[in-house]
Amino acid sequence: MATAPNAAKVTPAVIVGVGRVGRALQEMGSGQDLLVKRGEPVPLDFEGPILVCTRNDDLDAVLEATPKPRWSDLVFFQNGMLEPWFQSKGLGDADQVLAYFAVSKLGEPPTDGKTDTNPEGLTAAYGKWASAVAARLHAGGLSCKVLDKKAFQKQMLEKLIWISAFMLVGARHSGATVGAVEKEFRYEVFLAHDFLFSMWCLALLQNLLLQQLQKKGIVFKEAIGERLCAYARAVAHFPTAVKEFKWRNGWFYSLSEKAVSEGKPDPCPLHTSWLKELKVV
Repeated sequence: MATAPNAAKVTPAVIVGVGRVGRALQEMGSGQDLLVKRGEPVPLDFEGPILVCTRNDDLDAVLEATPKPRWSDLVFFQNGMLEPWFQSKGLGDADQVLAYFAVSKLGEPPTDGKTDTNPEGLTAAYGKWASAVAARLHAGGLSCKVLDKKAFQKQMLEKLIWISAFMLVGARHSGATVGAVEKEFRYEVFLAHDFLFSMWCLALLQNLLLQQLQKKGIVFKEAIGERLCAYARAVAHFPTAVKEFKWRNGWFYSLSEKAVSEGKPDPCPLHTSWLKELKVV
């Protein structure tokens, strides 16, 4: 197995998941990583981070296969809203990575998701193993920033809005690519962005998410839509589909369900309407 040129500086890790991302991370290492499949036991005595590269729906199985004393070493690479799951499992401030890079096929080198608005790269890591993860990605020729919790949460929320809006709009147009959505259906994307962003604000006001977010002074930068469209141009070949609903669009839909159940207006009727149009709900 080939290793990255700077792999000697990479901290050995347990890598959970043998798909495209897991294999790519292994190739960035020094050959001392331990690769395990979903559900296989994670050893208690292997020091270093545990890089979790499975689908979101496999996270329960990963946690069950990991000795509890090692839970604090888990680093999650998944997209979507993980905070409620973290809280339900007692994981607290779990390490996370926002992976703005793509691996098209198993064994192919990753493509960095640098954009015309963020040429320095968007991939970010948070937590005690953030610097080790960044060093691994740098060894593989990818960008990665180490962020504090507040900055990471802001970027995580933006990416969730991006993936929820673009995948939904693309699914409405016979599975258009991300690039086609950005170029041909931008108006719908901006409608979705605006609605979903408004729902984030609602969530903050109702204390439904990250209760201390406002107190920490988290403020989104202007031009969120333009920034997210720039990322769409960087990964224009990506297909679109409404997937992992519970972790993405499903979180927003849960806000709609809660509001309606309390006799209040749906805070995002357009989002709900499009989900029903696609028979997702």
